Amino acid sequence: MTTSRLGAEAVTVGYGGDPVVRDLTLDIPDGLVTTIVGPNGCGKSTLLRTLARLLAPTSGRVRLDGDAITDVPTREVSRRLALLPQSPIAPEGLMVRDLVGRGRHPHQRWFRQWSPADEDVVEQALRLTDTWELRDRALDQLSGGQRQRAWIAMTLAQDTDLVLLDEPTTFLDLAHQVEVLDLVSRLNRERGRTVTMVLHDLNLAARYSDRVVVMHDGAVVTQGAPREVFTVDLLQEVFGLTADVLDDPRTGLPIVVPVSAPTPAPTR
Repeated sequence: MTTSRLGAEAVTVGYGGDPVVRDLTLDIPDGLVTTIVGPNGCGKSTLLRTLARLLAPTSGRVRLDGDAITDVPTREVSRRLALLPQSPIAPEGLMVRDLVGRGRHPHQRWFRQWSPADEDVVEQALRLTDTWELRDRALDQLSGGQRQRAWIAMTLAQDTDLVLLDEPTTFLDLAHQVEVLDLVSRLNRERGRTVTMVLHDLNLAARYSDRVVVMHDGAVVTQGAPREVFTVDLLQEVFGLTADVLDDPRTGLPIVVPVSAPTPAPTR
């Protein structure tokens, strides 16, 4: 019997046409960083949105703490689970401190408005993400990496043990991608957050994940530690990618090195 707090059980889900995810079962291991990878259109983000109850499956269920997530009140779900979607949007001119403060909304009641405890949680989120010095700046004046750290601070201010991140490094250069994923790693190691995220970069997935879930055509192909998952055969089968898989000399983790297709000889 599984002891994980969050999981999908025989879930099928789509957007009105053919299902995008089909009869998928997956447990999210507690206390680990799990990364979902796969080719474009395979259902990664759809699965994450379903786990967060933004999409309702046509069959099967998402389980949260032993209950069907649809049976848990919306506000209660938001106290247990936080989702940072792809390319989140905020009103123009919104200050960082106000954005992060929005993470406290699930904890508000008509009889319990903003409190010193809320202020403390927001400050901790800002400091943990190194955005304290940015708190009085408008979000749209920040660099890509700074903005993403501010959004993660808002997610942290929600104060949930389960955190879902949908492509948190999209549109960031490599330095900012590493900056954001170093933060994700700290949240897991130092704060005990269970993190599930979608990434496109296989080498970053190998470096920052305890567990990797590989999807293809709406189903889970394999899952496990990065060393177990990233093989030459799997890369060819799932991604259509001819690549070598090497050991990182610093970490021992796998590095995926694509092999260029041979260049045809010029015709004469």
